[in-house]
Amino acid sequence: MPNSDFYEFAETLPAEELAVVRKVRAYMETKVQPIINKYWVEDSFPFELLPSYKELGIAGMGIKGYGCPGGSPLLVGLTAMEIARTDVSFCTFHGVHTGLAMYSIYLNGTEEQKQKWLPPMARMEKVGCFGLTEPLVGSGTGGGLTTTAKRDGDTWVLNGQKRWIGNATWCDLSIIWARDVDDNQVKGFIVENKTTPGFSVEKIENKIALKVVQNGQITLDNCRIPDENRLQGGKGTFADTRLVLRGTRHGSGWEITGAQMGAYENALKYAQERLQFGKPIGSFQLVQELLAKMLGNIVACQCMLARSVQLETEGKLTDAQAAIVKAFCTSKARETVSWGRELLGGNGIVVDYNVARFFADAEAIYSYEGTYQMQTLIVGKAITGFSAFV
Repeated sequence: MPNSDFYEFAETLPAEELAVVRKVRAYMETKVQPIINKYWVEDSFPFELLPSYKELGIAGMGIKGYGCPGGSPLLVGLTAMEIARTDVSFCTFHGVHTGLAMYSIYLNGTEEQKQKWLPPMARMEKVGCFGLTEPLVGSGTGGGLTTTAKRDGDTWVLNGQKRWIGNATWCDLSIIWARDVDDNQVKGFIVENKTTPGFSVEKIENKIALKVVQNGQITLDNCRIPDENRLQGGKGTFADTRLVLRGTRHGSGWEITGAQMGAYENALKYAQERLQFGKPIGSFQLVQELLAKMLGNIVACQCMLARSVQLETEGKLTDAQAAIVKAFCTSKARETVSWGRELLGGNGIVVDYNVARFFADAEAIYSYEGTYQMQTLIVGKAITGFSAFV
């Protein structure tokens, strides 16, 4: 049987965490895999899965307390990898809610804010999104946010737009990052989407990747937010945002590695079953070379991720180390999914065989959570001591 965990990283988990990974794999294979191609083609989200996803109990994984399941950083990574192994879009939905929205509150909220928001989010009574990127500001969010926040007594008035925000079209709350016009610092706000006047979302149409994820363009038109919804546990600067992104950039490495695993396993299964010249194409030398190269990329990414998890556990993971994980894993993934599509020939562009979905979705992850180029500049600054940023 196809097995892309060639070095058996899951087996390094304690028994109770290994059971969680196996439960997630079974869920993805039995609940998600049979229907996900239909939703991908339709550019829609499988809301029918939300009750069973809630029962899975993995929302807020890695967060200790507040009704969250906790778990080691390795469990968090392997769980994301397992989800993406079946579908990258569903993993993005999970990552946006847990890794971006919930972790923003966990890392930058006050104790009162954590107690108020995290338990219902862990129970999936409230689903979140994360609003940083803007229509005209992507890589330059650190110093160029155009969305503004103005203090007015006990409230803040938010104005601006956010773009490419996953879950935004249907979720309950948004973590909006805006520039305080008084001190020019970036601050985070919890915005309740469905009850805040001036908050609106337009779905982004005609995507070729992550089609199940419902990305939206958020417009904030004089949205009044109570001061109690301002994230007040951090520094009130862009450092708060960077703290969240360090983890999610590292996390996107697990996601894209899961995508490689899915492409490889589907390609291998195809090679075992597809007959040409009277025998399976998996017996041909050139096909075996493609599969070996795909698996080599996967193992290399898994090894890098496993070490980065050790650093994270020790509290030593730096921005540059997270950046090189994101850059390396996404660049290798482009090769892996491309080889998978090549192996399937014409069937590699048909969604029915799954590889085409991984092939397309990898392009989105290559760019989101910080582009490949920006990640290499973060690494370059760390290793040379010189900043190449404008």
